[in-house]
Amino acid sequence: MSDVFMVDVEDVNQVDSQEEKQETVAEPQAEQVAVEQLVAEPTAPAAETAADENDDGEPTEAEKAKLKDLEEQRAELNNDAEKHRIRRDELNAETKDWKNKRDALNAQVRALVDEAGKNREVRDGFNQKVREVKTVRDEWNGKVSELKDKIRQLRPEPSDDRNGEVSVSQMKRELERLERTQETQSMEADKEKALVKQISVLARQIEEKEKTDEGDDAIRDLVQQLRDAKAKAEEAHHEVSVNAEQAQEAHDKMLSLYQQADALRKEADAAQAKFVECKQAADEEHRLHIEQIKSVHEISRSADGIKNKKFMARKKRADVESKKEAKEIFEKFKNGEKLSTEDLMTLQKSGYL
Repeated sequence: MSDVFMVDVEDVNQVDSQEEKQETVAEPQAEQVAVEQLVAEPTAPAAETAADENDDGEPTEAEKAKLKDLEEQRAELNNDAEKHRIRRDELNAETKDWKNKRDALNAQVRALVDEAGKNREVRDGFNQKVREVKTVRDEWNGKVSELKDKIRQLRPEPSDDRNGEVSVSQMKRELERLERTQETQSMEADKEKALVKQISVLARQIEEKEKTDEGDDAIRDLVQQLRDAKAKAEEAHHEVSVNAEQAQEAHDKMLSLYQQADALRKEADAAQAKFVECKQAADEEHRLHIEQIKSVHEISRSADGIKNKKFMARKKRADVESKKEAKEIFEKFKNGEKLSTEDLMTLQKSGYL
């Protein structure tokens, strides 16, 4: 907000100053000046009327009444101007408060946005790691599928109708089913004990069958590679999960910070609206204050004109006397009498030279 120009009410009674002209006259080298060097004699000043001579400059009754009215108007205008000044200053203070609040809120918004930006960078970094580790995990999963195919080719699993033999994969699926039943279903103690025994027997059978199948060197080597590939794939998958969780955490924090910033930005916008409203109101009060001050000056000049009437009358009489004196000096000059420097200056000021 631009600084408001302040006007003191105490200055309203001052009249406008005017620069006084300083007239300088070069002193003549000789006391006598030739008549032919003078300009034509000016027209003599008109005789003053008897009314002018008797005018002592005192205000008339009408002028006194008008002066009283002007004083009342000036007092009322001064009072109004003071009210506008006080209200303007109050609004200026309120404007400053809203500006400070707006600036503080905007500073908080900037800090929150900066913090949200940092969390966005963290999120993007973890997302990049997720993409990279996913590629590694997919490569290991592909290796697992490839090794399974090779093992299947070397050790074909018999179907259920070939001598009633059950494959290892079928046995594992059954084991998983039994374990889920134990974990999810409630049962009597004897039934649960029988289920646990069944699970234990089935797990031992799977282990023995796998050991039997791994008796072949080629299959044993592929099985070991398969285990290693699975371990690598699981490790990569775990890393994907960890980075994804951290990326999500940074993302959630970023969204929270942006939401806080948006809420504060709305408050800052409201403070800005109040700032503009108060500033405009303060500007209007200042305009009214200045307008009243100007009116006070106008009234003061009118009142001073009435008050200074006596002075102007006295000055007018002095001017008449001065012109009369200048005329007498000029007559002496025309008669060839010697003039002093002061006489010459009087002639020049009166327009005779």
